[in-house]
Amino acid sequence: MIQHIPFIITAAYLVIAVVIGFRAGRGYDMNTTEAWGAGSRSMGPIVVYLLVAAGGVSAYTFMGSPGWAHDKGVPALYVVVYLSYMAILAWYFGPKVWELGRRYGHITQASAIADRYESTFLGGLSGFVGSIGGLAYAVLQTIGSAYILNVMSFGLIPVWAGVLVTLAVISIYLYRSGLRAIGFTNAFQGALMFVVAWLVGMWAVNHFTGGFSARPIFERLQAEAPEFLTLPGALGDMGYAFWTSSILISFFSIWQSHWISWMGAKSGVGLKKAVTYLPLYYLVLIPMIFVGFIGIFEYPDIAKSDQVAITMAVDNMPVVLAGLLGAGTLAASMSSSEPNIHATALTYSKDILQPMFKLSDKTAGKLSRWLIFPIMGLIIAPISIAEPASLVYILLIGYGFIAQLFPLLAGIFFWPRATKVGAIAGLSAGFVVTVVFSFFIVHPFGIHAGIWGLGVNVLFLVVGSLLTKPASEATLKRFYDLTPEKPVAGETGTL
Repeated sequence: MIQHIPFIITAAYLVIAVVIGFRAGRGYDMNTTEAWGAGSRSMGPIVVYLLVAAGGVSAYTFMGSPGWAHDKGVPALYVVVYLSYMAILAWYFGPKVWELGRRYGHITQASAIADRYESTFLGGLSGFVGSIGGLAYAVLQTIGSAYILNVMSFGLIPVWAGVLVTLAVISIYLYRSGLRAIGFTNAFQGALMFVVAWLVGMWAVNHFTGGFSARPIFERLQAEAPEFLTLPGALGDMGYAFWTSSILISFFSIWQSHWISWMGAKSGVGLKKAVTYLPLYYLVLIPMIFVGFIGIFEYPDIAKSDQVAITMAVDNMPVVLAGLLGAGTLAASMSSSEPNIHATALTYSKDILQPMFKLSDKTAGKLSRWLIFPIMGLIIAPISIAEPASLVYILLIGYGFIAQLFPLLAGIFFWPRATKVGAIAGLSAGFVVTVVFSFFIVHPFGIHAGIWGLGVNVLFLVVGSLLTKPASEATLKRFYDLTPEKPVAGETGTL
């Protein structure tokens, strides 16, 4: 019976998530895009903080980053660098995005693009390209969830069944409560993840070194396996060019799910206050990377390195702590899968199908909720069951596509001369290059495919824009003559 406690604790988390998420939508009409899509812009700074933070650190916190540390070594630290940069982007762009949404009714990233460039076609195209990265991320998280259930059940729940269970649970409260479900479950998940990561990391350091200093781990690596401490890493596949360009492509990525999460804040002031503290949360990655380094010696021949932390927990840790790690990892996976499924359904309905078929806002709002089921059943589930690559590599591929939207977003905030023709040409060219260099001629010269795509994208955007007519003066005035909102009572001070 004792050996089943970790699985019981892990499974109990699924029940808690359903209860929290289902109750989050009470009192709101979830058939409207405003309520289901943006949570009626009703979430305070603490919920927004944990919503964005927990959505940013996910299955790779407990699985991907220990797995990379185990296989490659210090290349895993790229994630710590790029998350800090993402926090800067959230701090700068988040309140501006929120203000545009409040004034002009934008919810999705693509709706703002369509408005600024006066092109519903461009909005739909950007929604589709961005969804590729979002779906890749959702696949990553779903695989992570399935791994957890498989390991914690000692193989009784196969990976394919874990995929179906996880998606079924998410569908219940995501359909019922939309962004509010994501916000309130992520608040719980985020707190759980932070506590569990440090408990597990410090326990592992103490158990395997006899103290709470990580120094002996690195001293042993320096003496016995120094290749883990420098680029290109132990596998020799993470050179300076790819490591640096992976950070850059992540920096230039503003996810659809993050954009929509920003829209859920009560105010721009509260949002800016929340994202100011994001880097503090991202410290959660450090102890789990320590676990991966420990696994280099303790589990040198593990079949799936993404499972090194979970395997170490099941084999060595007290059953309650192992169970909490299982619950925390499951929480990490689900907290990032939910917003990407939600964002994809929302943008497909609002930015692609609504203008294509001239749907009413009410119909588009209802359709958004139902679209989560085919997205889960026909896209995420089959790809997740196939387990196409390591968790972190799936993430890196996704970033290549997300980053292709950055030049368009720069045109919203910085360059009035950007035109819809230039934007369509740039996005299309960048997308094609990213596809070719991700799957056929993989990362030429060790530079991430998305960087190549981004360079071509910018070139086409600039040339195409200078050769064509800009947006109307009325549209440009709306976007470039924004006065920030005044602080709302009760939203001054600290988080």
